[in-house]
Amino acid sequence: MSTPVHYQTKDGIGTISLDNPEHSNPIDLNTLTDLARAFRTSKEQKDVCVIYRASGKNFTYGANLKFTSQLLTNPDFKAEATYFPWAWQEVTSAMMAHPGIVIVGYHGWVVGGGFEHTLGSDLRIAAQDTKILMPELDMGIFFSNGATKILPLLIGESRAKQMMFLGEKITAQTALQFGLVTEVCEPEVLDDRLLFYAHKLVAKEPYALQLAKKFVHKSRTDTLDGALYDEGCAMVTTGRSDAVKERIQAFLDK
Repeated sequence: MSTPVHYQTKDGIGTISLDNPEHSNPIDLNTLTDLARAFRTSKEQKDVCVIYRASGKNFTYGANLKFTSQLLTNPDFKAEATYFPWAWQEVTSAMMAHPGIVIVGYHGWVVGGGFEHTLGSDLRIAAQDTKILMPELDMGIFFSNGATKILPLLIGESRAKQMMFLGEKITAQTALQFGLVTEVCEPEVLDDRLLFYAHKLVAKEPYALQLAKKFVHKSRTDTLDGALYDEGCAMVTTGRSDAVKERIQAFLDK
């Protein structure tokens, strides 16, 4: 069964939801296609911030294993089997191409590709009951969504190897210790905390916020000289805005 993906937007805040709580939001080809489409739609709608959340007890158990088994064993699914691995990667591309800030809210189990496809986000908040698992090597399959690149950048190579090589459960508190998540909260207030961060973000000057995200991402491959040049150009560009002058005066008035 495909996990429904719902998108809505209000006041510059987009919300993308996985909504198949009875089955813990399993991810199949249709789900991946819908997720990539939702992030592209949010970009077209010029959302300043996107909340990515999931309904039910668990964020997701990851790939729908019944669907995956069909791909591996049924020759009638040859076309889908060929496309399925790349559909995961397209979600990360769509997420990271979004100029707005993407905030993910983890809760319950977050497993395999269900975790890895969230690594293209900008901020991650975890409910206290969050449990992250990367079990691919135990099943003889491989990681997705740029995890071998992005995860070491986020938490360091040693901790990334710990998560990937050992495949052990990572709790919310451990994720906080690793720097993987920004905050740990009680499950019942997770949506409120996501909205809290979203409202803080949409209150900022959108163009400067977009440049900050763009240059932080660029810094992964850029030189220091490149970063100094980009920042200098951005300071000149943003400083010309009348809205920025008003924001500076309001800050001084405080």
